[in-house]
Amino acid sequence: MVAEAKQRVSIFPILTVNFAGTLGFSIVLPSLIFLVTRFGGNAFVFGLMGASYSFFQLLGAPLLGRWSDRYGRRRILFLSELGTLVSWAVFLTALMLPDLPLANIDSRAFGAFMLTVPLVALFAARALAGLTGGNVSIANAYLADISDDADRSANFGKMAVASNLGFVFGPALAGLLGAFGMGEVFTVVAALLISVLVCLIIAFGLPDSTPCVLGADPEHVNVRKLFGQAQKECFSMPAARKLSPAEILMLPSMKLLLTVYFLVFFAFNLFYVAFPVYAATGIHWSLQEIGVYFAAMGLMMALVQGPVLKRLSQHWSEQKLVLGGSALLAVSFPFFTSSSAAMIYSGTALLAVGNGIMWPSLLAILSRMTERSVQGTVQGFASSAGAVASIAGLLLGGLLYASFGSRVFVVSAILVALTCGLSLLLPAKGSAKDG
Repeated sequence: MVAEAKQRVSIFPILTVNFAGTLGFSIVLPSLIFLVTRFGGNAFVFGLMGASYSFFQLLGAPLLGRWSDRYGRRRILFLSELGTLVSWAVFLTALMLPDLPLANIDSRAFGAFMLTVPLVALFAARALAGLTGGNVSIANAYLADISDDADRSANFGKMAVASNLGFVFGPALAGLLGAFGMGEVFTVVAALLISVLVCLIIAFGLPDSTPCVLGADPEHVNVRKLFGQAQKECFSMPAARKLSPAEILMLPSMKLLLTVYFLVFFAFNLFYVAFPVYAATGIHWSLQEIGVYFAAMGLMMALVQGPVLKRLSQHWSEQKLVLGGSALLAVSFPFFTSSSAAMIYSGTALLAVGNGIMWPSLLAILSRMTERSVQGTVQGFASSAGAVASIAGLLLGGLLYASFGSRVFVVSAILVALTCGLSLLLPAKGSAKDG
């Protein structure tokens, strides 16, 4: 019955939700470094702002994941997106506040920066977005609910394509607005309106993936009923299990999977905090150039995670795809130490191929090794592991960039090379039984 329910649920609505959610954030992403520096921040503050999102996501994602197991994916996904909507409203308000200084800080470790009223409001907006930012893990759990083993890897590839298409159109739109002299306010307004649209899609266009289905028909035919001697039959429906962090770690291969998950997040967040700072202040790219770059990166990843991953997954196991993808990722990061646009875009092509085949395959293995009844709990716990890695990577990335400049990307290469070795131990086959 579960298999039949999976076949009846289309993945298109959740892909649309994922695309629109990514689109909203990616519109603002290219201008975020300019906003932080305009309001008094530096590379460390930029990383700290990203870390504040991850820290509050660490607190909120596990709870939202458990709620989605108990109350249904759609309801909690709507709650999560509603929080995102409010956070964009706070973000927009921050841009209209007077630029009043609150404190001047000059530290040998953290550099010189000024704490201002708008900067504090931006931190509050990102913290709120993180606290309710369990939408990615819930969307992954939803996709796992409606996917069979045969199409699981391909479906997670489509989910990644949807995200990357959001990263194509978002930065491209931001660059277009920058080219026409329409500042950051317009990008935030666009993000807010997109969040409204996502709320409407979830409320009216997304079927719930966890219907209450009996495993047997309680109305059995019994001859005793004819003689008035029928016995009462008892039925029970198992509720969603509550797993502690220790119990999650005891699931098959979970420690190894979460270690790889953590290291990949850590490496990428070193890159994600260092590269925008390097682009804006090191090689002096404009908002338009940064927007075009992120759009190109998203397009490359979408191409890989669509037709390329679909074809590769038919011939190679998920474990081998994680292995090959992480190897390409490790090779890609040193390219970003160059100031040449050609070298940077070459590294981006390698990064897109590596990440495009590695990350969806890793998520597919994670969902395959988890029972359906606790997908939300495990995905939320994985998001928390990613949040811890993000906090460490974003904070350390800003500090390392301040000290070592573009050589911080070599650290990302070393971390991903480590995940490449660990991926040799990932399970090639096998899955959890439905509880």
